[in-house]
Amino acid sequence: MTVARSVEVPAALDGERIDRVVAMLADVSRTEAARLVADGAVTIDGFVATRGADRIEAGGIIAIVVPDAIDVPRPVGDAGVDVPLVHVDDHVIVIDKPADLVVHPGAGHVTGTLVNGLLAHFPELASVGDADRPGIVHRLDRGTSGLLMVARTTLAYESLVAQLAERTVDRRYRTLVWGHLDAPRGVVDAPIGRSPKHPTKMAVTEKGKPARTRYEVEVAYLSPVEVTELTCHLETGRTHQIRVHLSAIGHPVVGDDRYRGARQSLACARPFLHAELLGFDHPATGEHLEFQSALPADLAAVRAGLEV
Repeated sequence: MTVARSVEVPAALDGERIDRVVAMLADVSRTEAARLVADGAVTIDGFVATRGADRIEAGGIIAIVVPDAIDVPRPVGDAGVDVPLVHVDDHVIVIDKPADLVVHPGAGHVTGTLVNGLLAHFPELASVGDADRPGIVHRLDRGTSGLLMVARTTLAYESLVAQLAERTVDRRYRTLVWGHLDAPRGVVDAPIGRSPKHPTKMAVTEKGKPARTRYEVEVAYLSPVEVTELTCHLETGRTHQIRVHLSAIGHPVVGDDRYRGARQSLACARPFLHAELLGFDHPATGEHLEFQSALPADLAAVRAGLEV
């Protein structure tokens, strides 16, 4: 990542929308500017901007961090990308994403993403939501497996985005962390933003966006190492939220080489993190839908080698 610019907002831009100012200063489209704001890459006077629609005041210092190659082509269909479908109707698609599959195109991953595979089967998605990530209302990290919902219509997109904002979507993750926790359940309530020392990483920082993760201990293992199996519920959906929060309280996710969780004493080729439950209200019918996904074979094999 590189800092595109850090400037004082001139009087001529007083009262302008933040996303418009970002688009002008970083020389990107309004869609890309809105994405930068959503990703926490824009700060005003050192505080992370949370809404592109907010107005900016003259005299403030705006700083923008952008990928080296933010401008990527619009995604196209690719039938070669496997898309494991769990549920399909006229409004919603639910997918059981395998690990190592990137959700949508971006810097470094222009093709071969989940979105490319979806467009091959559901070309109508191209007109739903953000043109750069059509149909996508939430994401899973590349190394995270599990359930992901996709909007197939504009009605569904608006409804699912609203449900996420209102925190009524149930998202439960299963993970394995280092060490034993002091309490059987708890909440990590700590803002998350870009790390001031490492801009490509996220961190708990007072200048970040509000973030809450609830966790519950399932099993505490003693051998061959002390690790704990947890279930986590997201109340917010920040980038790398579970991984950052658990690392911040001294219990990083096993296998997570980005946030201090990769250790030779217990081999795990990726972060031990799986989105096992997804529940939401159907955008058209209002019916509550709930889906579950079993722990995939690679993570199940790691767990099988543990003893209480």
